[in-house]
Amino acid sequence: MAKRVDEASIGTRSVWGGEEESLMQGSTQVPVVHSVSFGYSDIDSWHEVALGKKRGHIYGRNTNPTVEVFEEKVRLLEGAEAATSFSTGMAAISNVLFTFLSPGDRVVSIKDTYGGTNKIFLEFLPRFQVEVQLCDTHDHQAMEERIARGCRVLYLETPTNPTLKIVDLARLIQAAHRVGAIVIVDNTFATPINQNPLQWGADLVIHSATKFLGGHADALGGVVAGSKHLVKQVYHYREINGATLDPMSAYLLLRGMKTLHLRIRQQNQSAMAIAQFLENHPGVDGVYYPGLSSHIHHGIAKKQMKGFGGVLSFSLKGGLEAVRRFLPRLRHAHLAANLGSVETVAGPPRTTSHVECSEEERRAMGIPEGLIRYSVGVEETEDLLRDLEQALQAASSAEMKSS
Repeated sequence: MAKRVDEASIGTRSVWGGEEESLMQGSTQVPVVHSVSFGYSDIDSWHEVALGKKRGHIYGRNTNPTVEVFEEKVRLLEGAEAATSFSTGMAAISNVLFTFLSPGDRVVSIKDTYGGTNKIFLEFLPRFQVEVQLCDTHDHQAMEERIARGCRVLYLETPTNPTLKIVDLARLIQAAHRVGAIVIVDNTFATPINQNPLQWGADLVIHSATKFLGGHADALGGVVAGSKHLVKQVYHYREINGATLDPMSAYLLLRGMKTLHLRIRQQNQSAMAIAQFLENHPGVDGVYYPGLSSHIHHGIAKKQMKGFGGVLSFSLKGGLEAVRRFLPRLRHAHLAANLGSVETVAGPPRTTSHVECSEEERRAMGIPEGLIRYSVGVEETEDLLRDLEQALQAASSAEMKSS
């Protein structure tokens, strides 16, 4: 049965992947195994499992049956050899970087990474004498030149959070492999439905499972997938440092992933319609969405993505004051620091993706204070369009009354 699931379409893998072997006593759903430890009747079998020579579980910080199913489902969706999970997306990112970077190493990345990732590059890694080179995301030639000087890790994020910039995976991965670098790609915004970085040659792919994979804003988690050789090293670092995904969160993420392909299909459709609407609205200064033909890297996105994702950003004329008037008038959106949920979520980077950064740091990354990140839910597209229209109109009327 597992072989047939491997060969099935990605939507079917979202539903069935990794689950059959874990079902118990005729159940149709994966059980939540809360046990911290796992017992053995003889010490020899126990020892074989402990050494990894025999399949099984020893202690919850290392592995767990429910968590293992979640990892297997992600492995199948990304077409990877192995996967390992974490308590949060940032745990996944930080653990992977610290697994492979040592004092004296060099990492090349882009300036437009998620705010927490950017803090690791600017604040934490330099304390451990790791050289960090952050490049302008639009300048692929400059990135290739920096990579060619040598690096241990190339870390990419595409689309970026929150300005939806795109990097050419095939081009940059090829440059990194020429110097023997490990390529890590944050695929959170795209999801495995829209993009598979491993198919373009990436060594490891990362997800904040809290976002689109879970899809219901009720469970934290992170996951890394790639070759067995590299994932084994990441797993060893995580098992010792203890950023373990708990079984209940793994269950909730699994439940959410069953509808991943359906959610992404709707979110792709709505995000495109909304981006086109906003691009032509007089109150909007700019729209950031790779599905638009006006996007600077639309051609690259078309090449490496199957869909353009459920997140877009737009800047309002009037800057931050316009944002203050607009956001509270939305009727079908949570104003919150999250994305990828079944409900639409909206907010400015200054309180969401880059709250850790100063205004100057955000400006240096090309993030205007008047920017709004809009994560499309699974509501009807027309309802979201009407909601945006009325909020823009109300915000404009409020501005005229105050002036």
